[in-house]
Amino acid sequence: MTGDPLFYIVVAAVLVVLAILGYGIFGFGAGRDSKKANKIMQWRIIAQAVAVALILLFVYLRSQGTDAG
Repeated sequence: MTGDPLFYIVVAAVLVVLAILGYGIFGFGAGRDSKKANKIMQWRIIAQAVAVALILLFVYLRSQGTDAG
């Protein structure tokens, strides 16, 4: 599993979502501009959708016995 390049792409996508979420929460707690905070959370939703799609692709390929690498 960890030898599969798609696994590392999925991990990177999840970490990007985590980073965006952390940045947004930190900005909200610091009292930054609400429009900017809203835009950051919109980016988080997009990144999260990409991460979920990649996770589903990874699971599908693993269930088919196909090695993506």
